[in-house]
Amino acid sequence: MLFLDSSCRRYYNKDSYATKKFQVRYKRFLQRTFSVILWPVLLDTFVIAAYYTKVMDLFGADITEKNESYTLADRMRPRALDEILGQEKLIGKGTPLRVAIESGRISSMVFWGPPGCGKTTLARVIASVTQMRFLPYSAVLSGIKEIKQVIKDAERRLSTTGKRSILFVDEVHRFNKAQQDAFLPFVERGSIIFIGATTENPSFEIISPLLSRVTVFVLEPLRPENIVSILESAITDKERGLGAKNLIVDNEVPEMIAQLSSGDARFALTILEFAANTAEENHITEELVTRVLQQERLLYDKSGEEHYNIISALHKSIRDSDPDAAVYWLARMLEAGENPLYCARRLVRMACEDIGLADPNAMRLAIAAKDIYHFLGSPEGEIALFEIAIYLACAPKSNSVYIAESSAKRDIEAGKTGPVPLVIRNAPTGLMKELGYGEGYEYAHNFDDHLTTQQHFPDGMEPPTYYIPTEQGIEAKIKARLEEVRRRLSAKQKKKTEKG
Repeated sequence: MLFLDSSCRRYYNKDSYATKKFQVRYKRFLQRTFSVILWPVLLDTFVIAAYYTKVMDLFGADITEKNESYTLADRMRPRALDEILGQEKLIGKGTPLRVAIESGRISSMVFWGPPGCGKTTLARVIASVTQMRFLPYSAVLSGIKEIKQVIKDAERRLSTTGKRSILFVDEVHRFNKAQQDAFLPFVERGSIIFIGATTENPSFEIISPLLSRVTVFVLEPLRPENIVSILESAITDKERGLGAKNLIVDNEVPEMIAQLSSGDARFALTILEFAANTAEENHITEELVTRVLQQERLLYDKSGEEHYNIISALHKSIRDSDPDAAVYWLARMLEAGENPLYCARRLVRMACEDIGLADPNAMRLAIAAKDIYHFLGSPEGEIALFEIAIYLACAPKSNSVYIAESSAKRDIEAGKTGPVPLVIRNAPTGLMKELGYGEGYEYAHNFDDHLTTQQHFPDGMEPPTYYIPTEQGIEAKIKARLEEVRRRLSAKQKKKTEKG
């Protein structure tokens, strides 16, 4: 009790009742102070520390804090801009993005490219070069609630340390419109650098308000020579790669994997790692890689953009009369698991749109091919699809029907929708006949040439020419016939006017 002042010392007697009572009260006072004030403070400190530990484990600390990985693809990630292959147009020396990164003046952006082209890697390298904290986040794993909390933590860090954070959102297209809206205030304020990654076209998958606040950069699929370089580095790198295994790799293996990877470095490294782990006597052969792959990997998403890219390639190959390309793209679709009946429907559409009346038989054959596949199934029925694809590619082409359709629809959309002329209206009742329905109708078969000059368009509408036949295939005969019909009708109309 040495801290008691002099006024208390004269009453102090360790054996007295008053002293003992004072000691009890003082002890109780300390206990209450600890339980009411100090203990909650300590508890809050512990909870906050535990929370931040959890957040850092979940969303990732600064990329320099933890660099452990159990996969070859992750270990072999480039750590500098010059190590990133295949994206020279985007981050080569002197490019705008390269200059922005090296100067530390970056803004929010979206990386659009196929799987394994380096979107995540580039985002990590940007964080490393600019010395910003990297917060990786996947739209597949968590909801928007967690990411809002992480952004708020990043904002607190900015206000206390002055250091900005990069919020990297992989598969950002998987967020719906309402979820994407949640990013807007943070991106608008610039309190975080938002980097999104997507394999889908941002124009279709990312909301316009968010797109207007970011810059979209397109990453290209890696070329086979890029993949070969990556694989060779992984084979020889003893620190991060497979160099310590002293693998014996046949010369053809890297090129083989590169050709089958469709520009996806992650897939190529995964195949190499699996082959290395299963190789007998550390010898990787083409046969082993074939067994690992089981079948060639094809980049094809039946609901994504690549689906439409490949069907577009098939359609344009047929339109351009290239049967070899048509066979190739059709095979790509079928081998990747596309529904053959979907392919059949598209081929019927091509027969109508691009062959048309140049070869009216093409439409019948396309329907027949669809029926044959439906009857036989796979794989036997697929040959009918290849047969009609080749036929359509070799057939004469005409889109005159498609043009006529489009022209007529444009006129209707423009308001040219007058009533049907009375002369060609049906008159099934007496009242309709009294109203003039069908009055003066000329039955074409009553004339020797089966032609009539009666009105067929609404009153006040100048008769347009929608169908303009080409000189292709059978349509050349149709053109000659139509020209003769129009010549005779013109002559008839002239006579009728003269009699007038």
